[in-house]
Amino acid sequence: MSNKVLKQVFNQFEHQSSYFSSEELASGHINDTYLIKTKEKPFYVLQRINHGVFKDVPALIKNKVAISEHIGKKLNHLSKKEQRRRVLRFEKTKKGGEYYRDPEDNYWNLMRFISGSVTHERVTSEKIAYQGGLLMGEFLNLTSDFEASKLVEVIPDFHDMSFRYSQFEEALRNASQDKLAQAETPIDYVKEAKEEMHILQRLKESGELPIRVTHNDTKISNALFGKKGKGWCMIDTDTVMPGIVHYDYGDAVRTICNTTLEDEPNLALVDFNMEYYDAYTKGFLERVGSSLTSVELKYLALGAKTMIFIMGIRFLTDFLNGDIYYKIKYPEHNLNRSKNQFRLLDIFIEKLDN
Repeated sequence: MSNKVLKQVFNQFEHQSSYFSSEELASGHINDTYLIKTKEKPFYVLQRINHGVFKDVPALIKNKVAISEHIGKKLNHLSKKEQRRRVLRFEKTKKGGEYYRDPEDNYWNLMRFISGSVTHERVTSEKIAYQGGLLMGEFLNLTSDFEASKLVEVIPDFHDMSFRYSQFEEALRNASQDKLAQAETPIDYVKEAKEEMHILQRLKESGELPIRVTHNDTKISNALFGKKGKGWCMIDTDTVMPGIVHYDYGDAVRTICNTTLEDEPNLALVDFNMEYYDAYTKGFLERVGSSLTSVELKYLALGAKTMIFIMGIRFLTDFLNGDIYYKIKYPEHNLNRSKNQFRLLDIFIEKLDN
């Protein structure tokens, strides 16, 4: 994206800053996100929402603004400096809207950059794992009194296992023989895991697991930390929706405990770090454990297994479909991502049993 276009979009929002330069923040698979540097602070984060993936972008932005405002009210007792670190602040457009829709029907929103923050693509210490647990548990704790039914389900059936299996089975029917041959082993893996991977879905549908506000994308790169390792806040709240606690717990475990990146093709390098798992779980339960039901606590580990698996089946389905959802860098990228996740799951199961 050219500086000219980004400057033009940036200036559609109500701010008192002068555009200086920009750089792409390329960690996400879905949206296009840019750091806007200005001649005077604060800097900003400008995001173009992928309306091919998100069908109701106005609802998505309404969701995340509402949650941020709710968290802001809960943390109003903190100092201004601490509030700036822990609360996402979205800027309105010059016309008073929460997003800008450009002439090509792209949707943009603008957020203040949290100065001094760092992100981690991978966890490198038990301290970061523990702080991540505190941070993600705190997000659930701060939103526990927000009525989840007021949020729009911006991606219907996002973590619905029955839906993901139906997508997978349709992809199997439509995939080329070449892709089916390449993916034979992970395809068999998905078929064999079907029964266990539906347990949480059934508990949710029966009402045994309560519906809460959930983040739904709690990979460690969506957590902001201070430079000394203290957790500050959760970012990338595009997928805030009603859900179950296992979604957020499990997806965080998936990224925190994988010793490699999720697209590492060399499966011999994939391992599950149980020390990080224990540290993250400790922090998570310190913040939100007292509000969880006995059934939620009983199935936390299954939440981790399920979320590792669901990412694997989604990567595999996208590979079979011709890579229409996730950004790829080479033809087998999504296939390797799926194999990576299934290997991670196998190792986790083995270590849990020992």
